[in-house]
Amino acid sequence: MSRQGGGRRPDSCRDQPSLVPSPSVQAGRGGARGRGGGRTGGTTPARSPAAPPSPANVVPQRGISTPSSSPPAPAPSTSSSSSSAATLTRELDSKLTLQGPSSAPATVEAPPPASSKAARFTRRPGFGTVGRKCVVRANHFLVNVANRDLFHYDVSISPEVPSKKVNRDVIKTLVEKYGASHLGSRKPAYDGRKSLYSAGELPFSSKVFSVKLVENDGNAGTSSRRREGEFNVTIKFASKPDLDHLQQFLRGRQPDIPQETIQLLDVVLRGKPAEEYTIVGRSFFSTNLGRKGELGDGMEYWKGFYQSLRPTQMGLSLNIDVSARGFYEPILVTDFVVKYLNLRDRSRPLSDMDRMKVRKALRGVKVHFSHNDHHRTCKIAGLSLEPMNNLMFTIDDGQTRVSVVQYFRDKYGMALKYVTWPALQAGSSTKPIYLPMELCKIVEGQRYTKKLNEKQVTNLLRATCQRPNEREESIKTMVKKNSYSGEGLVREFGIQVNSEMTLVNARVLPPPMLSYGQNASENPRMGQWNMIDKKMINGGKVDFWAVVNFSRLDQNQVFQFCQALVGMCNKKGMVFAPQPLLPIKSANPSQIEKALRNIDMECQKLGKRLQLLIVILPDVKGSYGPIKRICETELGIVSQCCQPRQAFSAKMQYLENLSLKINVKVGGRNTVLSAALQRRIPFLTDRPTIIFGADVTHPQPGEDSAPSIAAIVASMDWPEVTKYRALVSAQTHRVEIIQDMFKVEHDPKRGVVNGGMIREHLIAFYRSTGQKPDRIIFYRDGVSEGQFSQVLLYEVDAIRKACNSIQSDYAPRVTFIVVQKRHHTRLFPEDHGNRNSTDRSGNIQPGTVVETQICHPSEFDFYLNSHAGIQGTSRPSHYYVLYDENAFTADALQVLTNNLCYTYARCTRSVSIVPPAYYAHLAAFRARYYMEGDEEASSSGGRGAVRENRPLPVIKDNVKDVMFFC
Repeated sequence: MSRQGGGRRPDSCRDQPSLVPSPSVQAGRGGARGRGGGRTGGTTPARSPAAPPSPANVVPQRGISTPSSSPPAPAPSTSSSSSSAATLTRELDSKLTLQGPSSAPATVEAPPPASSKAARFTRRPGFGTVGRKCVVRANHFLVNVANRDLFHYDVSISPEVPSKKVNRDVIKTLVEKYGASHLGSRKPAYDGRKSLYSAGELPFSSKVFSVKLVENDGNAGTSSRRREGEFNVTIKFASKPDLDHLQQFLRGRQPDIPQETIQLLDVVLRGKPAEEYTIVGRSFFSTNLGRKGELGDGMEYWKGFYQSLRPTQMGLSLNIDVSARGFYEPILVTDFVVKYLNLRDRSRPLSDMDRMKVRKALRGVKVHFSHNDHHRTCKIAGLSLEPMNNLMFTIDDGQTRVSVVQYFRDKYGMALKYVTWPALQAGSSTKPIYLPMELCKIVEGQRYTKKLNEKQVTNLLRATCQRPNEREESIKTMVKKNSYSGEGLVREFGIQVNSEMTLVNARVLPPPMLSYGQNASENPRMGQWNMIDKKMINGGKVDFWAVVNFSRLDQNQVFQFCQALVGMCNKKGMVFAPQPLLPIKSANPSQIEKALRNIDMECQKLGKRLQLLIVILPDVKGSYGPIKRICETELGIVSQCCQPRQAFSAKMQYLENLSLKINVKVGGRNTVLSAALQRRIPFLTDRPTIIFGADVTHPQPGEDSAPSIAAIVASMDWPEVTKYRALVSAQTHRVEIIQDMFKVEHDPKRGVVNGGMIREHLIAFYRSTGQKPDRIIFYRDGVSEGQFSQVLLYEVDAIRKACNSIQSDYAPRVTFIVVQKRHHTRLFPEDHGNRNSTDRSGNIQPGTVVETQICHPSEFDFYLNSHAGIQGTSRPSHYYVLYDENAFTADALQVLTNNLCYTYARCTRSVSIVPPAYYAHLAAFRARYYMEGDEEASSSGGRGAVRENRPLPVIKDNVKDVMFFC
């Protein structure tokens, strides 16, 4: 069970008199939901809607069954076997009934053949028409496949080797040796693990081969040595992938994606790059694919490309994008330590803290030890606790103990230089091997898996940031260099890859009209606007505020900044008291907690509740997290942190941005969609609607025990939909499914107690608006395609149970949309020189939506570029509708999503993802700050440490009721 944060406490139905409680918290609607969603072989009772819809709005809907007596579904583990996948599918089929809405009941087209292999997501309701039509280029390349008999074989290599590179060397040697005599001269494709594919049947159903690899260190560019030895390779027929099934799926006549066939073709297209380049996930990197450069602290970047085969409306598409990745520099370990720790004096011994930093950075890294005729490659397991001049070990005679320094001097006549530094430790803890750092060089081609620091990120962005026309040319150059259609293995399987980017039909949606105070309005242009001579539509009121300064700014400078900020807030429509409740405080950065508590105590003595604390941050970074944790979880103070450099200059743009953030933190609204006030937004303003946003953030790579943080935000006003409330929860390490959406606890006195983030948000919405939402729109960020089925099963089910726990017949219609930002689809103007089709940065215009050619053959998804580019190439967001009981049209959902992107509170620009998802992301990262100290304290623990949920500090009620995360 996850430990919740955000100040939530489990509440029973009888604790909420404002909402009509269910006669029994365990009573449910029973069976599947009835709006046209019944499964064959049984009857489905109809549900009572939360508010009776008008006859014109009654349409057949998809339904979901939520047996009320069942406990909340447990979140799945991150690793699952094929049997658990089958179980998931059976659960999904039993819980969800998905069939497309029909507006013409007289003639019902026969659905595609049913299958239990995959979940049924929402089918595309049609194509949109709103907006100005245009054409864009996408980095998708059409793939044609000739009709071939394809065969899949299982491969077993004994003894087993964890390295894909060694496995590929084994199979490559096998093909070279036995290709003509035993494989019928066929060129098979191999995935590096357990699968081998051929275009045509091999002349056996099962056979064992003996393969001998010869020792080969390779060149300096390889990160993995070739292993010498004999291997037994068993190749056994497994299945025959069906190309016809793939064609039927691409035409929308078969609902199940033929994953095996697509995987086969993907392995073929990755065959040659896998042999030549360093593989990282679905990307390939090499120093031959572009100039490498230094990132700093002993790291460098390599350039490369991402490649993925995808089924789309136009057929199979190869998505190719340029990319870059951090790698360890192939330098001596001593040089790495100097760079990593920024050392100036190499003669000084390393402190314990420095030794731990180096140990964490180098653990698992391969180094090449070289001295005279002695050469070996080792993986670093750690660092010695003692410096080399004090590090003793027993030599081969089993009796004599010498230091590492003495051993090298006596045996090799070599005087080591860095005798006060620790030695690298390889081998095991029981039989350690100590290696001097100065004799070890980091093997080239090892990716850096930990989080890059700010300087490294800046250097990487500076080196890889490309304007759209430059990025398009880089992708074309990469495709030409790879020459897919001319490669032997690709030809063997009858595959041809078009060398030109795909031209895609698109539309540019119009921007929404925005309402401001005093009946003013603004029509954004190219995704941005300004507030000159405009006031916030609902200015907040700040009567009691204070200031604390942790920087080197003097009292007068802080006073002038505060006067300017207060003036800006009042100018923009807020009611901001001219003088602070307390005199301006200055404090030492080492006394942050004491200073904040003293301010809180002084306010309490005055009998006043502080509404806002302005904090001038210290000049040195690292204090933001503790300040937010103390203010929001211990003192119940809403704070606004300011950088001292920005406060000193106090530029108008900075002050205006601060006023936008402050206004929503004290309960105001900056702007509202004009159509919302006029009740003219379909599927939003016709009946009470709540919009959710959700995200899960995971610990940075290398953190093996820290929990993941889930955040769910929800709109608290209707029809304006601009105020959001956030709740956060810690959950199992690296689990993506949100575990605390709904939960049931048993209290000895109160009995069954229902809780969870969804339930609390629904109750808060009722208290805020006086109405229960009849419609739920849920934007879920951070979910990969492989997790769609799990999210649909567990999270939609949790939403249903949360609603049911409030009232037995309460079942608002749910639309569940996944928001994807981490993809590699890029859209380019058809003509880069036509200024009428681009924004100022040369990117496609804000509001550009794509739902054809490169989108799913039959399911409801679209790409939306809702923002204006600033630098580099814009990345559109990918919206994928998993579940839709509201029967959204394509236009309605695309326009609503685009319009919402203009309501982000922190700036006067449209943003790249829908604000509820953006806010959830901010809230999750804020919660990470609360736990930062705990993570640092445990980061040096062993990899075998027990992963345990740690409770988040509880956010004070007055804080979580406003947009404190902005």
